[in-house]
Amino acid sequence: MEKLIINSSTREKRYILLKENKVDKLIIEQPKSQAAVGNIYLGLTEKVLPGLNAAFIGIGQEKSGFLHKEKLSSYVNDEQEKAAKESRSISTFIHQGEKMLVQIEKDADGTKGPRLTGLIELAGDHLIYMPEGRYVAISKKIDQPADRQRLRSFGMREKNEREGLIFRTSALLQPESILLEELKRLREQYEEISAAAASKKKPGVVYEENLFLQSMIEEVKKMKSGDIVVDDLSLKDLLVRYTSLPVTYYADKENIFAAYSIEGEIEKAIKRIVWLNQGSYLIFDEAEALTVIDVNTGKFSGKQSRQDTVYKTNELAAREAARQIRLRDLAGIILIDFIDMGNENDRKAILNVMKAELMKDERQTKLIGFTPLGILQLTRKKTKNSLRETLTSPCGVCHGTGRVFSAESIAFRLERELWEYRSNDHEAVLIGLTEDVKDIFTGENAAHQSRLEEMLGLKIVLVNTEDKSPSYEIKKFGAYRDLKKNLH
Repeated sequence: MEKLIINSSTREKRYILLKENKVDKLIIEQPKSQAAVGNIYLGLTEKVLPGLNAAFIGIGQEKSGFLHKEKLSSYVNDEQEKAAKESRSISTFIHQGEKMLVQIEKDADGTKGPRLTGLIELAGDHLIYMPEGRYVAISKKIDQPADRQRLRSFGMREKNEREGLIFRTSALLQPESILLEELKRLREQYEEISAAAASKKKPGVVYEENLFLQSMIEEVKKMKSGDIVVDDLSLKDLLVRYTSLPVTYYADKENIFAAYSIEGEIEKAIKRIVWLNQGSYLIFDEAEALTVIDVNTGKFSGKQSRQDTVYKTNELAAREAARQIRLRDLAGIILIDFIDMGNENDRKAILNVMKAELMKDERQTKLIGFTPLGILQLTRKKTKNSLRETLTSPCGVCHGTGRVFSAESIAFRLERELWEYRSNDHEAVLIGLTEDVKDIFTGENAAHQSRLEEMLGLKIVLVNTEDKSPSYEIKKFGAYRDLKKNLH
């Protein structure tokens, strides 16, 4: 049984998927960390780097994007043989000052700007349309040769020479008329994007994806049983179009995550130590491009031999590590230091467990195998920040050696807590909070605070505190005139 719980009534958007009452997926989007993957921009070539076979493209953002030669539409559409094209400098395909449509493949990360492609992709329900793709691809989950050939033949027949099509798994069950209708719609969408770009004088966005909404809809469409609960009525009306499962509107004052006793799951998902059922545990150490997961037996001693204890601990750890990788949205190089297994068959069995668990992951993963030291290596594609990067910031008290909840996370937590007091009998509320939380909570020109006061029917009086890390405290409720005295 599955349950999808969606918290979408405040600025921080969240949803959690439960399978058999266990968290299987947790997605959180804050305004500051909203993913730009899939957004399309009118770009301006700022610098061409022949030595790297790449170019920097200005897209109207703080950081310029990085575009590799093989991602240029001019490269893909060149009629020369592949070997001849590869030997040519990027300068023969692009020049400084040139304008073009580009799409973000990977968000900016740290000091690096976003990674771009000139091969635009527009996603539909059953296929992905590429105006400059020049090929037809089929989802790997469609494994019957006859089915793959049928879709490939259809795609080659319907696309023009420059276009590309990628058929999703759901395309297998759709009649050609539905696929043609979707292809027509995506072509029209691209024409609108091209027209919008042509009207722009400066680099900037011409099309924005709502990845949070798309991810949620995809999750709804995949659910075979269970129910969906959402705290936004307009979102409920949208989701019922994609599923036959019951979609319930949650209207109580208490935050929906708190009401379903899953608020604590968020803090668990960023803790360094994760306990397993039998007393063993995992330790997670995250760096910018590398995560190390250490497996420990802890209190688990097993009932048989040491070999049996080690294998059972590693099997539990493999299943939980794969789940945590999805929950935490870890990416880059991931190393899992399992307890040493002297038996080669045990290693192979653990490898098979990991393969099966990673198949549940929608993100591209590559299982490389064990090193001579017994450490399992895998990679996972990164497109956005991990859950830890989204929810926390370096601690000013320990100078970055630890983590605390960011000012954004604390401000949104306050907003959710206040939401539970809407339409109560009090005139005002007094809140003590740190300056950084206050800035996020009130918004520019106190716009967010004013909107919240109007919606809650409650005046909000804020006083600064001197805590070292982002925090707040709801001090008391009462008459607005009395509480305002605390400002002096």
